[in-house]
Amino acid sequence: MKVLVTGASGYLGGRLCHALLRHGHAVRAFVRRSSDLSCLPAHSKGVALEIAYGDVTDYSSVLEACSGCQVVFHAAAIVDTWLPDTSIFFTVNVGGLKNVLRAYKETDTIEKIVYTSSIFALGSTDGYIADETQMHTSKYFCTEYEKSKTISDKIALDAAKEGVPIVSVYPGVVYGPGKITPGNVLARTMHTSKYFCTEYEKSKTISDKIALDAAKEGVPIVSVYPGVVYGPGKITPGNVLARTFVERFNGRLPGYLGDGNDRLSFTYVDDVVDGQISAMEKGQIGERYLLTGDNASINEAFDIASTITNTKRSWINIPLFVIELYGWLSVLFCLITGKLPLVTPPAVDILRHQWAYSCEKAKRELNYKPRSLTEGLEEVLPWLKKMGAVKY
Repeated sequence: MKVLVTGASGYLGGRLCHALLRHGHAVRAFVRRSSDLSCLPAHSKGVALEIAYGDVTDYSSVLEACSGCQVVFHAAAIVDTWLPDTSIFFTVNVGGLKNVLRAYKETDTIEKIVYTSSIFALGSTDGYIADETQMHTSKYFCTEYEKSKTISDKIALDAAKEGVPIVSVYPGVVYGPGKITPGNVLARTMHTSKYFCTEYEKSKTISDKIALDAAKEGVPIVSVYPGVVYGPGKITPGNVLARTFVERFNGRLPGYLGDGNDRLSFTYVDDVVDGQISAMEKGQIGERYLLTGDNASINEAFDIASTITNTKRSWINIPLFVIELYGWLSVLFCLITGKLPLVTPPAVDILRHQWAYSCEKAKRELNYKPRSLTEGLEEVLPWLKKMGAVKY
């Protein structure tokens, strides 16, 4: 089967391309000319990988890339808690999905679209575990990434309604070996909080509505919602848990983050990829699937890491207001130097909430089998050590 993967050079997209090739599919990787292609399979005889250059914000290149493909995995997204120019979350995350849906209508070969949204498109849970029925009704997002993914999710759902063969998968916080990038960061609910922590969250909520509406109009779209994705690969804002461990094991993060009341649904990157492919093979048109994992706090992840590495646990808790102050200083430094901050005020706002989700529907309908956070970290931490990113 001929498959198009947008965002193929990214943390998650690269792993997806490898897996699709192993499954025997012909893969067209849609990347920008400026993209780092190190996460993609090397060109060699017998490898059914085609590189298509373009940009999801450029409709003509999206249309050309879709030509002749039976399935489109739309995984391209800007993933971060804050950027100096927040409009990019909406240009890429919302505009990109709109271009894919438009291209579907002008391409007669596409049978299904698997749209990768995010749990942040569904919103915080704060005291309960959510499933796919929740809709984001917030007026405020913790991050621009969250906002953009929410908008994109709406686009995908709308496309499915219009007959676009799209399946959306929603990874948790993905982690594992591979590039250390923002994408490798360690619902009976739809987003019902009263505000958005980030512009990313807002954009993904908007996209979620677009996807839902598209599904109602007959677009063959399936939406998947990963949690906080982590694992081997690029160390980017999308691989935030890996980035956090790099800071922690190098002494730049000496204590726990806050009081530990936060909850994030952590998802190992390869589990997300398996869920995306299952959504292509088994996902029902117009349905939503949470690709999440263990619900835990960042501090619990720290304790698991200490046990795995046989290192001492932290003995101090850094108050969130102190971390937020540092975030504001980091943002100011970024505006002066252009160097993007590791910690931002929207990221701290995320830690003031809980993002706990159930993946029972994906287990039942997609045969989704996520590994535990402990199992995932047992792979990620040795990988970080092997590549020299951490010492223990």
